Amino acid sequence: MRSIFFLALLLSIQFASGQQLTSGGKLKPEQAIMDVRHYTLALTVDITNKSISGYTSIDVLLSEPAPVLLFNLMNDFTVQKVWVNNKATLFTHANELILITPATALPAGKAVVKIQYAGKPHVATRPPWEDGFTWTTDSLGHPFVAVTAEGAGGKIYFPCKDHPSDEPNEGVDMLITVPKDLVVAGPGLLQSVKRTGKNATYHWKTNYSINNYSIVFNIADYAVVKKEYTTINGNKVPMQFYVLKYHAGSAPHHLDLLEEMAKVKEKYFGEYPWAKEKIGLAETPHLGMEHQSMNAYGNNFKYTKVGGQDFDWLMNHEFGHEWWGNKVTAKDWADYWIHEGIGSFGDVLYIRDKEGEAAYINNFKKSVFSIKNEKPVVQGKDLDEETAYIGDIYVKGAFFMHTVRYVIGDSVFFPALKQLATAPQYCYDTLVNTDEVEQLFSKAAGYSVKPVFDLFIRSTNKLQVQVTGMANSEYKIQLVNIDMALPIDILTETGVQKISVDKKGVVVKSKLLPQIDPDSYYLKNVIIE
Repeated sequence: MRSIFFLALLLSIQFASGQQLTSGGKLKPEQAIMDVRHYTLALTVDITNKSISGYTSIDVLLSEPAPVLLFNLMNDFTVQKVWVNNKATLFTHANELILITPATALPAGKAVVKIQYAGKPHVATRPPWEDGFTWTTDSLGHPFVAVTAEGAGGKIYFPCKDHPSDEPNEGVDMLITVPKDLVVAGPGLLQSVKRTGKNATYHWKTNYSINNYSIVFNIADYAVVKKEYTTINGNKVPMQFYVLKYHAGSAPHHLDLLEEMAKVKEKYFGEYPWAKEKIGLAETPHLGMEHQSMNAYGNNFKYTKVGGQDFDWLMNHEFGHEWWGNKVTAKDWADYWIHEGIGSFGDVLYIRDKEGEAAYINNFKKSVFSIKNEKPVVQGKDLDEETAYIGDIYVKGAFFMHTVRYVIGDSVFFPALKQLATAPQYCYDTLVNTDEVEQLFSKAAGYSVKPVFDLFIRSTNKLQVQVTGMANSEYKIQLVNIDMALPIDILTETGVQKISVDKKGVVVKSKLLPQIDPDSYYLKNVIIE
């Protein structure tokens, strides 16, 4: 199963070592007082010239008077005009920042900023890991355009507050104009398609809060293949696959697989998050990316088998981000593991559901060899995306959840995990950090699991277990570097015992050297004396 999930994931990532663009970091004070409520993007895409033009309108709520407003936009664009509350306003655009200076300070409260601009957006050299626009064609020569922005942020093509701590609570309207023989796929629900002359304008709208790297669109000669999904709560949700026309015959089976994945994820994480909108896929020229209610898919219908059924590891992983990353969102890139680690743990839960506990355990036993452990999973605070994006946020983050499950037990762990995915204080408009995740699991367990978080994701240390031989076939087993008792499986000639072990240690009787944690619930070093 490692070849299906962990190894495939790590080989496919080859993550952002060369990426120069990034987002997040320490929030600028001019932006800290600004709460983005809504974006409207009205853009014309000139495929021939690989350019875009139009405007972005931003509704903000200011917590205090603001003498200036500050938004992020790449220098690839020329900002032509700016209005604040319908009044033309002075601005500068340099160093990827638009600095707007109204004649008088704006009062606390609501403001509407409209920015007109045009230019050739940054071209993605290795999407989705190096962001930008992909301008290519399908195998029949039709234009095929994709946008990726997770690392660089929405500023790759529209003015925004480019920080993970703020999402537009009232959603986004996207009005994207393209040649009329092409189709635009986007987030939320399609409101209208208006054809004028040689062009067509697609109006996509979401009323949910949305991270700005999901505010993207894809353009192609698409067919739309549909079915209906009934959620765990009984809601009917449209499933829509925006697929290249010559792949339309593969789409129904693919949607069937996606439906099965949705059922498994709902068992553990609760109802599909965007039940009032859609479950969406858009075929893309790059491998794939989590885009809220319209996941990018480019794995070319390459299936393996899980539980004797066709399985697409990429679709399973990206779809899991509808819960982890899109619904439950880290407010700081430093906590990126919440997206990728818990999401990757969810990938293995699919294996558990289809092939059983032994397959799940075997997956994690093999995954240990993919953990680099060169940097902590949580490296600090106020990080930019490129700094936070290391491979261990996937594999070690997932293994960490496997550890927490073992430490606190299934009867506590799984309800707490579902609470994290469903309770209002952790999702949608409320963003989270590692401390809050730790506190949730501590409260559920009835004792602090902070030492477990500190050891395994806030450091590169492994659990140190000392085994000391004694007389009369006895062994003392004790923990060295954690100040709490942990359950540990200990294998002797009589079988496996689950024993609570701390720094003081416990004594076990065994004719053979005991094996510590044979099923690898911990990332550990065993010291034998």
